[in-house]
Amino acid sequence: MTLRAKFWWTVAAVSVVVNAAGAVFALRDAEWPHGGADVGLLALTLYLVQRLRSRAVPPVELRAQSASLGDVRLEQLQQSVDAIAVEVERIGEAQRFSAKLQARQGEGAGERV
Repeated sequence: MTLRAKFWWTVAAVSVVVNAAGAVFALRDAEWPHGGADVGLLALTLYLVQRLRSRAVPPVELRAQSASLGDVRLEQLQQSVDAIAVEVERIGEAQRFSAKLQARQGEGAGERV
């Protein structure tokens, strides 16, 4: 979460607490206009928080789609690693074969001298 988002979530939380407490105290003391204003601001804040939250959290379908895309990429990466492992094994086998041939040629040359 970015610093900007943290700031606005903090402002929203403070607004909810202040307006809820103000509404309780104003309505308890029968200050109807003040209590009504606090209830209205509380409702507005909660509505905006709900709208921002729906933007911040992607829908389930989008998360599932991105997860499946990640699964596809992971599968491709696994296949690539497997292909590289096979090629490395082939290179190692070729080097072992080459080393054997050189050793045999060295043995043959040593016997002739």
